Amino acid sequence: MFLHHVQVSGPAGCEDAMRAFYVGVLGMVEVAKPERLRARGGAWFRAGAAEVHVGIEDGFSPARKAHPGFAVADVDALAAAAEGAGAPVTWDDAIPGLRRFHTADPVGNRLEFQQARR
Repeated sequence: MFLHHVQVSGPAGCEDAMRAFYVGVLGMVEVAKPERLRARGGAWFRAGAAEVHVGIEDGFSPARKAHPGFAVADVDALAAAAEGAGAPVTWDDAIPGLRRFHTADPVGNRLEFQQARR
């Protein structure tokens, strides 16, 4: 068993901002949603074998504690890209052996990126 995707939510109309962040800043690729799901809005993104699905939610409120965590090859470069795009970057050294930070996507969902210390 392995994790295929996580879903985060966003308000109606957030798709372009999410594309700019998940593709433009994080370097993910957009995946075409199945035809039957396209009318619901949102967007899907992939990095390696993992996907992030953005679903449109009425009464949207961003996840401030729950979050997907991504292992990356260069956490410092990704943090610099996030900061350069205006996203907050908060470093956390609470887990020995990991260099990691938290940020937020354009609608406020919390995300974690980590790399094993060399």
